[in-house]
Amino acid sequence: MKLKLIIIVILTMLASEVNAQDPVFTQYFFIPETLNPAYTGTLNSWYAGIIHRTQWPDGNRKLMTEYAFVNGPLDEEGKMGLGVSFLNHHEVFTNYNYSEMNTSYAYSVSLDGDWKLRLGLEAGYGHKSFNFGNLVLEDQINTNNGSISSGTVDGDVLNSGNKIDFFDISTGILLYKDQAWFGAGLKHLNRPDISFVENGNVPLNMFLSLHGGYAFDIDNTGFFFYNKSNLLLTANYMQQSQYNRLDIGTALEFEKFVFGATAVTNPQRKSDNSHLLTSINLFSSIQIESFVFGYSYDINTSKFGNSLGVHELTLTWQIGRQCSRCDNYLVKRPWGRNY
Repeated sequence: MKLKLIIIVILTMLASEVNAQDPVFTQYFFIPETLNPAYTGTLNSWYAGIIHRTQWPDGNRKLMTEYAFVNGPLDEEGKMGLGVSFLNHHEVFTNYNYSEMNTSYAYSVSLDGDWKLRLGLEAGYGHKSFNFGNLVLEDQINTNNGSISSGTVDGDVLNSGNKIDFFDISTGILLYKDQAWFGAGLKHLNRPDISFVENGNVPLNMFLSLHGGYAFDIDNTGFFFYNKSNLLLTANYMQQSQYNRLDIGTALEFEKFVFGATAVTNPQRKSDNSHLLTSINLFSSIQIESFVFGYSYDINTSKFGNSLGVHELTLTWQIGRQCSRCDNYLVKRPWGRNY
C-alpha cells in the first residue's frame, strides 16, 4: 500500500503540464527548500538561512535574487516540519520585481526497508511589479528621424496596472534511505493568473524539479589532516515551459569545509546554436560553530559574452544549540542523523 502511494504521487506530479522562469540558485543543495517544500523540518532542530545571488553584475543586465527562510520540526520524532520563506527577485534593466512569501508544512512516514517518504505542501502570496512607464513600443519609434511618440496602438499595456498579486501553491515529495535520496518538487500548481492587463489571462507556468544524490563515506584518507571525509554526488533536472536545465555536481566534505563543482547543461537544445554545457559552477563553504558560510561563482561557458559571472553568498544558522556533528550539517541532507 505504501509503495502504491509513492507511485501515485510521483505519476500525478509528472503527468501535470509543465510549461516566466523562476529564479534558480547554484547552491540549492545547501538550502533545498528553494526547490522542494518536503525538505521543511528535516534537521532535528530549528534553523534559518539566506541566499543572495547577483547574476551578470554588469550595469543594466544585473539580476539580484534573495531567499530567506526559517523552519524546523514540530515533534521530537521529526515527522512534521513547519517553515516560512521569502523570495525576492529584481531585474535592473526592466525594473521588474517578483516577491513571494510562503508557509510550508511537511510530514514523513516510514516505509519498508528503512525507506522514508516525506510529503510537503507550500502556500503563500506572490507579488509582481513592472514599471511600464519605461517601456517604448515599436510603433512609437519614428524610423525616419528617430523621434519617440507618446501614442501607441497598445496603449492598454502602458496604461495598465504596474503590479499584480496572486495566491500560489506548491508541493513536493522526498524519498530517502541512509545516504541516498530522491526528491521532486512542483511549483505553481494552481497556475495563478499573472497578467498585468485587466481581464487578461496569463497563467504562471509550473516549475518542475527532479533532484537526487548519494553521499559516500571516505574513511582514513588523511586528506587535509582529516581522518574522515565524504564524497557527495548530486543531480537536479528543472523544467519550466520550454526551458530546461540539468545540473550535475560533486563535492568533497570535510569536518569544517566543503569544496565542489557543478556542471550546468541544457539537455533539450532548441537550435543548433544552443550550448549543451552553459556554465561550470564552483562552490565552497566553511562552518564556524553553528553558522555555515557559503560562496559560489558561475563560470560562463557559452557565447553569451562578458557577463562577469554569477555570484552567490549563503548563510545558514542552526538555532538553539551548538552543532555537535557539523560534518553532516554543512551539506543539508534529508536522512535522519543527529546534528
